[in-house]
Amino acid sequence: MTTDGFTTCLWFDGKAEEAAHFYVSLFKNSSLGKIGYYNEAGPAPAGGVMAVDFVANGQKFVALNGGPMFKFTEAISFQIYCADQAEVDHYWAKLTEGGEPGPCGWLKDKYGVSWQVVPDGLIEMIADPDQEKAVRVTKAMYAMGKLDIAALKKAFAGE
Repeated sequence: MTTDGFTTCLWFDGKAEEAAHFYVSLFKNSSLGKIGYYNEAGPAPAGGVMAVDFVANGQKFVALNGGPMFKFTEAISFQIYCADQAEVDHYWAKLTEGGEPGPCGWLKDKYGVSWQVVPDGLIEMIADPDQEKAVRVTKAMYAMGKLDIAALKKAFAGE
């Protein structure tokens, strides 16, 4: 990892290396980096994985095995912008496997990390200056778990 830019650190309870491998397998433009191990200085047993550098979808991350004291919440989530319904379906299926689907394109993966699986163009529809269109598409989105691009476009068009 380089020292410029930002790196997101994700705190895990013993699953850092497993999670890093999972995210690298899921996204294009991804790779594993260095793995650091606890040593006799502690606080965990020597030889256990402390941290794993990885890149997922071009973004830098560190997965840290910090222990059970902190948990992920929906206050932080990662947005995945998808070109089409096949991408929405792919990421939704992979990330909810062992995880938990939520409303409006949100979900938690099997590690408790929150994601938003968002079709390209949704934000533009919601922000459209024609408030009737924006309200229709927003109401449609609120009624969904996994987002359905065709249904969102129909709502936007007033069909």
